[in-house]
Amino acid sequence: MESADNQRFNRRFMQAVVALGALALLYSLYRLASADFAIPLLLLALTAIHSKERFAAVRLAGKRRLPAPEALIFLAMLLFDGEAAILLSAVVALCLSLRTGKDGLSLLFNSAVTVVSTSLVVFVLRLNFGSISEVFANLSMTSVNAVCIAVLLHSAVRATIAAIGEAYKIKQPVWKIWGINYAWTALTCMAGACLATAALKLIELAGFENFVAMTAIVMVADFSFRSYRANDAFHAPDAKSAGRQKSEQKESEERFRSAFDYAAIGMALVSSEGRWLQVNRSLCDILGYTEDELLGSDFLIITHPDDLGTALSNIRNLIKGNVPTYQMEKRYIHKQGHEVWVNWSVSLARDTHTKSVHLIFQIQDITNRKLAEQQLHHDAFHDALTGLPNRALFMDHLKLAIARAKRNPEQMFAVLYLDLDRFKVINDSLGHMIGDQLLVAIARRLEACLRPGDTVARLGGDEFVVLIEDIKAENEAIYVAERVQKELRLPLTLSGREVFTTVSIGIAHSSPNYQHAEDILRDADTAMYRAKSAGKARHEIFDTAMHARAMNLLQLETDLRRAVEREEFFIQYQPIVDLDNFHLRGFEALVRWRHPERGFVSPIDFIPVAEETGLIVQIGEFVLRESCKQMQRWQKLFPSDPPLFISVNLSGRQFAQHDLINEVAYILNETKIDPHSLKLEITESVVMENIETATEMLRQLRALGVQLSIDDFGTGYSSLSYLHRFPIDTLKIDRSFVTAMSDNNENTEIVRTIVMLAQNLGMDVVAEGVETNEQLALLRKLGCENGQGYFFSKPVHTDGAEKIISDTYASQAQAFPVNPASSRKVLYVA
Repeated sequence: MESADNQRFNRRFMQAVVALGALALLYSLYRLASADFAIPLLLLALTAIHSKERFAAVRLAGKRRLPAPEALIFLAMLLFDGEAAILLSAVVALCLSLRTGKDGLSLLFNSAVTVVSTSLVVFVLRLNFGSISEVFANLSMTSVNAVCIAVLLHSAVRATIAAIGEAYKIKQPVWKIWGINYAWTALTCMAGACLATAALKLIELAGFENFVAMTAIVMVADFSFRSYRANDAFHAPDAKSAGRQKSEQKESEERFRSAFDYAAIGMALVSSEGRWLQVNRSLCDILGYTEDELLGSDFLIITHPDDLGTALSNIRNLIKGNVPTYQMEKRYIHKQGHEVWVNWSVSLARDTHTKSVHLIFQIQDITNRKLAEQQLHHDAFHDALTGLPNRALFMDHLKLAIARAKRNPEQMFAVLYLDLDRFKVINDSLGHMIGDQLLVAIARRLEACLRPGDTVARLGGDEFVVLIEDIKAENEAIYVAERVQKELRLPLTLSGREVFTTVSIGIAHSSPNYQHAEDILRDADTAMYRAKSAGKARHEIFDTAMHARAMNLLQLETDLRRAVEREEFFIQYQPIVDLDNFHLRGFEALVRWRHPERGFVSPIDFIPVAEETGLIVQIGEFVLRESCKQMQRWQKLFPSDPPLFISVNLSGRQFAQHDLINEVAYILNETKIDPHSLKLEITESVVMENIETATEMLRQLRALGVQLSIDDFGTGYSSLSYLHRFPIDTLKIDRSFVTAMSDNNENTEIVRTIVMLAQNLGMDVVAEGVETNEQLALLRKLGCENGQGYFFSKPVHTDGAEKIISDTYASQAQAFPVNPASSRKVLYVA
């Protein structure tokens, strides 16, 4: 009864192990990317099976086998990662079990034990080291640790499962059986792992193709050697022995022929004159010829002419004994006419009877790899969208042109830097698909405009560059630029839409001063930006003055970044006056920059650079915070009803910030200023860039309690129809209209219209740039409520602003003298 129970337990245990191994195997098959290395893995499997059959009967100490199969399983793990090793272990273990003739469950159990142990090793290695192949890419202490872990774990699992299964049969303690088996199992696995690591390094040095070729040679040689030993050992003079020897020899020849014919790589035996003597099926498939067609010709006929000379030279060196073997990448001509790239390895073989020299060819098709390399090379140097050369390839051509010009100064060239005008508008309005179609169409037109020897490339975005070589005079580049501009002005039909575009071009001619390709490209780019700023749809030729301006601008940008860090900015305040009673209403905060070396830098110079670089956001936050702090202090020192307000400009970059509302709210809370005392000024052009977004942003700002003002109003008439939708408190008339006012002229009428419009919409008006008594009188006559300008005061520092407030506060009861001859203007605090 006890025996029966033990037998059932043993069978259930075996079934459990088989189920576990099946799950591991299915999961490995699921993850295995067989298309990447199906043939190499198959070769390893065939080699492992062969080694199982070859060395399974070879015993050390009468009962242990050599570790060749373990080495190949470990090698599969190192080369193709864990799933390949698991699959290979299952196949090899199953094939060895088939030789023993056991029942089906035992066969599956033996295979499952190997699968489970290999799977556990793969899991633990990945858990500790990540990618297995990367761990063994370089021999290091990490790879040594990984080998030790793999060996110990693989041996322990196999010894444990075997001990559990055997202990119930012979009724011995599990630990005792485990101890007997583990030591030798660990030693065998360690030897296999070391062999696999050595083979990996051999593959890294010689290449996998050569390793496969050597493996094939070893297998063929092994078959031949075994056949020879068998014939020699059992040779006898009697007819029965002679018949057995003949039969075994025939069997050996058949095995050799089978291995030769069905090898995964092309193999051939070739005479020293180049005639095919023997070819296998893989070679016929690679070259597209039948076996009879190849045997009736020689390899010289189908070798690519460009590779034939090198191949013959190498064969001569091989026959002379200068080299033992040779390999190279070469091309054959397929029967259908196309090129076939192969990894070609050739070695010598001598006929045992005639002693004549033959050549053994081992040929692996690498056409797909070569095509992939060519595609990668093309992609690395060409633009993916237009197919034009990219920056890297263009720079190579430009460097060669500079080198040729140095050798021969008469070989002049020029670089044209092109940038499409209004491309962003087309992209934003018609979509990126139309934008891409436009870029492709422009690329084709540029190619049509140029000579075959010229180079046109796309640098990225909507920027193209052209290299014109072998020109005789500088005006030839101008002719090309004019031809390109004329061609690109023609309309393009894209997805049923007619699209127009123009191009701005910068031209830089070759010069002995240019040492680097980057310099001439930079100068052409500088000239292009000059063309942009001069009105677009034109070309400009680079001169040294452009470079000086560009360098000054770059230095200004660098200094501007340092100025933010060093807090070199300060604020000046310009009064805003009620034109009806001349009460002081508030101040506009104006940012100023005092450079430690240049001195005072005009806002006209640094504000555009700050806008372009985005530094205006930090500068604007500084101005807003400091202005609010100062106004809160003034309101405490000089209380009035209504209180003074501070007006602060918001740049376009600031207005586009997603967190602008939170920033303003935080500063209001931090400085404790009454939100109604803060007036934010936004230029008309910024508001008109996106009506819906701007309206929502203005409403959120108004919800904080701050006042809103449209700065430079009147410069963009498109906003008049939308003005009633904006929650605006004030319109500021641009100084250009105020400065040019006179009786009954056009500017006066514009100011009158703006004043009436604001009054009808319930807004107040501030006139900027008031400088003369005549302008003041006209503004008062037109009903303008407030004014700002040099007539009242220049922008002043904090102390000057406090003096204005103090003086006007002390003179509240006095009237403002409107006297053109008077140089003193007395202001009143409202």
